[in-house]
Amino acid sequence: MRALLLFFTLAAASLSSSLGAQADKPLDIQFIDVEGGQATLIVSPSGESMLVDTGYVGFNDRDADRIVAAAKQAGVSRIDYLVVTHYHADHVGGVPALAARIPVAAYVDHGPTVEQGERPDKLYKDYLAVRGKARHILARPGDTLPIKGLDVRFVSAAGDVITKPLPGAGTPNPLCRGWTAKPADPSENARSVGMVLSFGSFRMLDLGDLTWNKEHDLVCPNNLVGAVDLYLTTHHGLDQSGPAALVHAVAPRVAIMNNGAKKGGMASAWKIIRDSPGLEDLWQLHYAVDAGAEANVAESFIANRDETTAHGIRVSAGRDGRFTVTNTRNGMSKTYQPRRALASRQ
Repeated sequence: MRALLLFFTLAAASLSSSLGAQADKPLDIQFIDVEGGQATLIVSPSGESMLVDTGYVGFNDRDADRIVAAAKQAGVSRIDYLVVTHYHADHVGGVPALAARIPVAAYVDHGPTVEQGERPDKLYKDYLAVRGKARHILARPGDTLPIKGLDVRFVSAAGDVITKPLPGAGTPNPLCRGWTAKPADPSENARSVGMVLSFGSFRMLDLGDLTWNKEHDLVCPNNLVGAVDLYLTTHHGLDQSGPAALVHAVAPRVAIMNNGAKKGGMASAWKIIRDSPGLEDLWQLHYAVDAGAEANVAESFIANRDETTAHGIRVSAGRDGRFTVTNTRNGMSKTYQPRRALASRQ
């Protein structure tokens, strides 16, 4: 009896120690350079992985190789959830090459494509051929992904957005009064899967390439998203997306622009982000050549000063809302304190 009691005591202590160690682990986010597409690898403290998009097709499988290298660095041997925000070449193109290199357990997307033609048909067909070998999850606004320790909640998909506010959100948005609509977007961009990822007090917003009018619907007349700590700039910093009504309403403390040297990072979009109330820093994956020096951040906040060096930006976030951003090119890191800590100082 005494031996049995000792066994259960030791087992409970071991479990408690394991849970405590897991609770102390940060959330790891890698913004991988795919030259103006998207590939964001997220690894939870439990070890589960989510990849958002896969970069381009072609280029000797450049983007798939970069993603696999990032996964290896993070200790990831399979992708538990691969979220395809929409079916454009810079987001879904790398799926077949990636799936040939690393196992993918489940694919998440918004459903059928709305674009036709030789090129979009091939992209979608190639994606379906790979998706058919694994589990498929249809993203719907309001749904969540079952990743232990995280709340991954879809806020847009297939042209629809959430209609009820997320916890803590829902206040009227005065910025809606100054918003001007753009022509309706019939493309895949407007059908992007967008999500809010929460880890304790830390919140991140990624809307894929969702366009101007759909972003408006997320925050007008009421802000259904709420404030976030980290914002991946929508649509690579192109002016088809990112109205002030959204960017300023979600009030990110840090923004990361997944632009290429000659794609995205437009001066007008850059300015809206930089002018966002409460923004502490903007980081860029590339120096935006066409924007000029006045619409680029300081060199130390830019991962790639040229077009092909493949450096990324890494974020390590704690459950308390504290997070650190690192430029892998130069090793420069900056830590941002939790919102409540900042509020207490004011």
